[in-house]
This record gives sequence, structure tokens and C-alpha cells, in this order.
Amino acid sequence: MMKRRSVSTLFIWLALALAVIPLALAAAREPQPAWHAKVDSWVLQRLAESDKTEALIYLSEQADLSGATALSDKVARGQYVFATLSALADETQASLRAELDAQNIPYRSYWIANMIWVELDSQQLAALASRADVAHVYANPTVALQLPAQPDPFAPLPDGPDTIEWNIDKINAPDVWQMGFDGTGVVVGGQDTGYEWEHPALKDKYRGWNGVTADHNYSWHDSIHSGGGSCGADSAEPCDDHDHGTHTMGTMVGDDGGSNQIGVAPGAAWIGCRNMDQGNGTPTTYSECFQWFVAPTDLNDENPNPAMAPDVINNSWGCPPSEGCTDPTILQTVVENTRAAGI
Repeated sequence: MMKRRSVSTLFIWLALALAVIPLALAAAREPQPAWHAKVDSWVLQRLAESDKTEALIYLSEQADLSGATALSDKVARGQYVFATLSALADETQASLRAELDAQNIPYRSYWIANMIWVELDSQQLAALASRADVAHVYANPTVALQLPAQPDPFAPLPDGPDTIEWNIDKINAPDVWQMGFDGTGVVVGGQDTGYEWEHPALKDKYRGWNGVTADHNYSWHDSIHSGGGSCGADSAEPCDDHDHGTHTMGTMVGDDGGSNQIGVAPGAAWIGCRNMDQGNGTPTTYSECFQWFVAPTDLNDENPNPAMAPDVINNSWGCPPSEGCTDPTILQTVVENTRAAGI
């Protein structure tokens, strides 16, 4: 009797299981909303874990800057690119900005690529991603600076002239100097963790220093608008809370007037933009620095002037897929537009 009852119970459980499987399969096959295809999985995952997240709205219409190649003058190219990009952003972002304002969604708009940084919830994401003028909603992950393994400080250095750092000698920079090229007349732009502008090897090379007083307008920008570590947010003067930026600028232009040559281009001047908060940056902060390089502004982030743009810029990059860097579209557009400006 017990055996028959056990068999009957087993059949009941099997029947229930078979009934549930089709329902589960149907749920798994249930199509996602069309707007999901326009959103990075990183953004969707963050909203599944929390109420709000940051994202970058990339608009459908992007600028055609092919006309810049016909301009041989660098300043003219910069002005053309700035005018074209900013005009497109003003025109095509107006409707989207109005919706963001109406919904009280925090945002910051950019023109270096036609895009807007936002902080939103799932419902707001669905509404914005469904818009025809939105091409994609990208992730804005925080990326930690990962420095390479440091050499043994007690290891013997390679042989080289006592007055020139071994790495400078290694790339034959002194030979180039003897040909008359030491960076004189060139402005180098750096975006990194910031810069200790009063460092003896950098101060006299800083464009914002005239030997007597400092004017940081058009020579410094801080893309860190909250937090900021020891530098704080929106620092009004160059500051470095991680030291990496100061190190890189020293390698580029450093010269303290002493007997030890540390910079590759000691004749060049430099300007800087901070894109990392204590060693942590985002695609937004990187893009903002590129935008400022194309048309540097005063310390109030106003009165952009492409004539103050640097000639060349330096960046240290590293952003693996594990940190949300799955699509290069935004930064690729930003870099291409910067190059179109003659930088």
C-alpha cells in the first residue's frame, strides 16, 4: 500500500514539474523591450542592484568634421571644429535637455561628442532610451588607475651621462636637441591625476606662470566636480592627489634648471586637466578634458577659446572590460574630434 502511494506521489510531482517547465521557458523567451538594445548591459545591471546609476546618453546625430582637413592653419581648424560641434549640440540637445529638466534629472552636456551625462532610475532610463534621437546609453564606470610594477629602487641604473636621466638618453633625446628641437614654442596638454604646478621641475614651464604671478585661466581645468580627495572638487589651481600626473609631466617637459635633465622636451610649456579623483576616472571626466583641450576656458568654465588649445596632448590609458569598458565608441569619437581640431 505504501509503495503504491509513493509511486502515485512521484507521478504527481513529475506532472507538476512538467507543467512548470513550459512556463519557465516561456518566461525566458519573453522579449525584452526594444529600448534594451540601446543600453549597455552594465547600466541595466547597476539599475538592477540600485535605484539610480550614472550613464552617458549618446545622441543619434554626430558632427561631420571632414571640412576641417581643408584648413591648414591650426587655430582656424580649432575654431571650425569648436563652432561645428557646439552648434550641433545646442541644436540637437535642446529637446532632450528640456525633458531632463522637467524630470529633475541631474545632467551635464558635452559637445566634444554629442552626448549628455545623466544620473537616472529605471523608469527614466526607459523613457530616454526610447527616444528616437538617442542612439545609445553607455556606461560611465569608475576606472581605477593601475600603475605598472615599480622597479627595484636599489637596482643599478643603466649607464648614461650623469647630467641626463637614463630614460631620456635611452630614446636619444639629446641627439634631437642638438638638431635644434627641444619643444620650444610647443604647448603640451596633459590630462591625468592632476599636477603639482609649483614643483621646481614644472613651475617655470607652466603656461599659467609668468615668472612673477600665476593666472590659471586657460591653463588649468578640473573635471572632478564632487569629492576630489585632498584637492577638493573644482580646484581653482593645478593640484595632484595621486602624483602620477606630476610624474608624467616631468617626463615630458621637466627642467629645474639644474644639472640633471629629466624632461624630453624641456623647451615646451604645459597646461593641464585633472581627469581622476584620487586615481579614479570615468569616460565622462576623460571626455571633459578632451573638450577643454579643444577650446580651453577660464576658471568659470566659460568663454572657450580654441586659440589657447595645446599643440599635443598626453594621456595614460587603461580600462578593461571588467570595469565596464566594453565599447570604445564614445572615446573614439572624442579622440577623432580632438584630432580634427589639429591637436
